[in-house]
Amino acid sequence: MDYIIYVLFFVIGGGIGYWLRKQKISDKIKLAQEEAEKLLSETKNKQNEVKIEAQEKALKIIEEAKAEEKKRRDEINELQKRLEQRENSFSQKLLELQDKQQGLYEKINKVEEVKTEIQEIKKQQFEKLEKVAQMNKEEAREILLKNIEEQNKEDLVSRMKKLEQGSLEVLENKAKNMMAYTMQRLVSNYVTEICTTVVELPSDEMKGRIIGREGRNIKTIEQLTGTEIIVDDTPNVITVSGFSPIRRHIAKRTLDKLILDGRIHPTKIEDAIAEAKKELALDIRKAGEDALYELGIAGLDEKLVQIIGRLKYRTSYGQNALRHSLEVAHLSGLLAEELGVDVAIAKKGGLLHDIGKAVDHEVQGTHPEIGRDIAKKFGLPQEIIDPIETHHDDKPRGIISVIVKVADAISSARPGARQDTYERYLQRLKELEDVANSFEGVERTYAIQAGREVRVFVKPDEIDDLKAHNMARDIAKKIEQDLKYPGEIRVNVIREMRVEEYAR
Repeated sequence: MDYIIYVLFFVIGGGIGYWLRKQKISDKIKLAQEEAEKLLSETKNKQNEVKIEAQEKALKIIEEAKAEEKKRRDEINELQKRLEQRENSFSQKLLELQDKQQGLYEKINKVEEVKTEIQEIKKQQFEKLEKVAQMNKEEAREILLKNIEEQNKEDLVSRMKKLEQGSLEVLENKAKNMMAYTMQRLVSNYVTEICTTVVELPSDEMKGRIIGREGRNIKTIEQLTGTEIIVDDTPNVITVSGFSPIRRHIAKRTLDKLILDGRIHPTKIEDAIAEAKKELALDIRKAGEDALYELGIAGLDEKLVQIIGRLKYRTSYGQNALRHSLEVAHLSGLLAEELGVDVAIAKKGGLLHDIGKAVDHEVQGTHPEIGRDIAKKFGLPQEIIDPIETHHDDKPRGIISVIVKVADAISSARPGARQDTYERYLQRLKELEDVANSFEGVERTYAIQAGREVRVFVKPDEIDDLKAHNMARDIAKKIEQDLKYPGEIRVNVIREMRVEEYAR
């Protein structure tokens, strides 16, 4: 029974608890709904406020855009009005220019008509003058020019002389000062080269040993070296003669070795010649290297250096070719320094200007042509090839060629630099006089100052002052074309009139 009561109380309590809980939940739901409705209402109010505010801002922006658009339209209208005004002004000016152009065309036509009338009148006057003078326009002009020339010949000659002397004096003074300053900065010694070499002997007995049985030793030496061995009565001396300095030095070295060894026979001679050639080759290379070191030049091919060294054993008019090339290189460098030209290029051009002479006995052609081919073979630049090829031409190519030509002339023309035989000296003077005597109107000619000056006396009744002036120039040009000479030659044409009368 109690058990049932407990169950009933439990059921009734659970139902009452469930109802109370449900009632509480219902109240919370109502409160949540009320809060949600309240939030929704507030949100709607805020949304309406935001919409109203956005509408107000949009209206404001639209009004500002309309105002800006109106302002731009006003500006565009103002610009359009200005453009229209300018266009109207331009059109008006264009019309005025067209009117002026039309007026100018009319004036030009009038001027052409007047010009045509004047030419016609001038033509008629010329025809009348030709009829009166009985000569045409060309004949009258020729007579007029001839008369003017005759009347003003002396004035023209004096004016030409004055202008030429003035310009020549200035240029000559500058050139002389430059060359004198350059020559003062370089001092060289000259040793005249000859075509014989002397070999000293310990005794005259050695002459017989050099000659050998039936001359076999001396014949072997002469045959293998290409020289001539002269054995005369001069005590303790024999002479090696030959045009090639290289061959002479090979022969001399060979004889020195044979004399030192004491054994002289054909086999030993061949060995001595082979050793002498090796030593000479080393000496040639050393000479080339020393020349480059003296000038401060580097970067040349070894074979080219050896060719430069061969110039040590080459002479020209008795002047050693290597010493001459070194002097020309130094002078070229000094002149280039004075003129503001590349000194290194000038030195290379001066050193290599006679490089063709090193092999001209073996290769056919003139030494400028041979030197040009050598320079091209070793890939030298054109500014070095030009002085090698054109240093003997009347018009060398480029300033470096002119500098090398001047330096070459200075080196060759110095006193004692070159040896000249008496016969060659007389022949050169005769050739100089013959060139001057080949001109018409020449009475007599004298070559003086060792061929540095030629004085030409002309016939005064055939040659006037103007012709004498032109003759001096023509003689100088012909000498440059026909003759070869170191330095320069002065041409002095003399025209004098002598009138003699006796008072009795």
